[in-house]
Amino acid sequence: MGMLGLPFLTRSTDFSAKIYVTEPSARIAQLMMEDLVEMHMEYRQFYGPEGSHFPHWMEWEELEMLPFQLRDVALGRDGSELGGWMPLYSAADVKDCMRKIHTLKYGEEGCYNGTLVIKAFSSGLEIGTCNWTISSPKRNITCLSSSIFVSSHAMNFDYCSLQGNDTILFSDFSSMNVTEVSSPDNPTAVRIDGENLEEFATSVLKAEGEILEEIEKLAFICSCAVDSVKAGGSVLVPIGQLGIVLQLLEQVSLALESSNLKVPIFIISSVAEELLAYTNVIPEWLCKQRQEKLYSGEPLFEHVKLIQEKKIYLFPAIHSPELLSTWEEPCLVFCPHWSLRLGPVVHLLRRWCADQNSLLLLEKGVDPDLALLPFKPMSMKVLQCSFIFGIKLQKVQPLLNILLPKLVLCPEDLRKHSIPLNTNTFTFLYYSENETLRVPNLKNNIQLDIATNMASHLHWRKLKDCEMNIARLKGQLFMEQGKHRLLSREDHLDCAQTRSLLRWGSIDLKRLMIELEQMGITASVDQGEDASSLHVHQPNKALIDVRANTITISTAEENLAILVYEAIGRLLNGI
Repeated sequence: MGMLGLPFLTRSTDFSAKIYVTEPSARIAQLMMEDLVEMHMEYRQFYGPEGSHFPHWMEWEELEMLPFQLRDVALGRDGSELGGWMPLYSAADVKDCMRKIHTLKYGEEGCYNGTLVIKAFSSGLEIGTCNWTISSPKRNITCLSSSIFVSSHAMNFDYCSLQGNDTILFSDFSSMNVTEVSSPDNPTAVRIDGENLEEFATSVLKAEGEILEEIEKLAFICSCAVDSVKAGGSVLVPIGQLGIVLQLLEQVSLALESSNLKVPIFIISSVAEELLAYTNVIPEWLCKQRQEKLYSGEPLFEHVKLIQEKKIYLFPAIHSPELLSTWEEPCLVFCPHWSLRLGPVVHLLRRWCADQNSLLLLEKGVDPDLALLPFKPMSMKVLQCSFIFGIKLQKVQPLLNILLPKLVLCPEDLRKHSIPLNTNTFTFLYYSENETLRVPNLKNNIQLDIATNMASHLHWRKLKDCEMNIARLKGQLFMEQGKHRLLSREDHLDCAQTRSLLRWGSIDLKRLMIELEQMGITASVDQGEDASSLHVHQPNKALIDVRANTITISTAEENLAILVYEAIGRLLNGI
């Protein structure tokens, strides 16, 4: 659903970013975008202007006649948002958008610019939805979005693969609209010791209460649909969540069969046939229960059988001749669009809005008063459904106890909710819209991978004042797969032993005189304010000038200079 706005970005000439998407998300989003374009073209054909990109309703005279709720949507409260409207993208824009997308499988690495390693892991929310991990030399980040631990259709939330990252960007906003109160009976509020922490957290996260709650909701919806059909009414389902639609098709057909009702189920969409066929050929993206059906030779979803048995009918458009010849009421219709502003739902809602026996299903998040405003007065029954679409508040802390990040970035609005977060274990920072948040660096050292042939030529030296070995090396530094790599050049390997050492440190003149005496060299010290010097008398004359940054050896005898250099080298660190 969130990808439907992507062509607005990609059609801009200034857009140059890379887009990473899982394979099924890309395909499903493409079908949904194409369906949206098709519905919009149909709308313009009947209601749109012929010579202008701007519809008739955007004229000021028309805007003033709108009800105040719709006027606020169009203009904003201060009237400044009218200029923000733009034409919907075209089919060509969708194709261009898909060409700019890089698809990934779960767990597959994608490397951006050699610096960032990106991986996707299942979030359990929908088929193909995911959480992302971004690894770089300085930080490992988990982008944690809306997730469901146990799913009835998609692969379950793979939170174990998110362990070990030092930073979590928590962007699950689903809990913002839910009020959950922690009570003494709530198991997540109980204090436990560190030894049983992970076991306890895992048991909380894998509790099957959520999936049972979802099954009960679907059963209730099906019972309401059966009641409407028994009363002679029809059921209209403009729900946009693919997973919910797939489950509803299965459950409502069973409910109708158990009630001995032979009522047709119509799915009206320009991409319905292709979309339903696609969901039955991607077992690797589904939950284990669906995958087991593949091994037993059964379809992954029941709609395959229902279509073959003529219990479900697929049609590309509401004015399709095949639909008109097959149509009968009462019936159940699944069709777009959930906004109730375009698509087949508009025509069917006009037809049934005055029927008190008919039923309209809406998702939570849709304002029913605003959405149904053009269809009033409404006699049709409306059932607004709330499905699980994110991490529940009481499961946030147990999840963090398993992931063990060092830093958690949360939306500012989450601070207002009474979440039992343990701020002693993790550091929490809160971010807000259009504000920059500075995040501390958690890594002081950066790992460097050195080529094997270069590592074998390293000449290690032990530092004088600490237990550390050090070596000097030269090569070409690269960034590859999010890691610093040092590759050798052949001309550098041969000269590793012949090049002069780089030395540093301070000289103790008394220790230097002792080293020289052991070599049979006698000298005297001349201590000055800015510099000191050693005058060598035997076996030949020499001057050693010692300053803060340099040491100069002056002598006419080459052998003597070599001995003095060796004596100084014993007192300094060098590589």
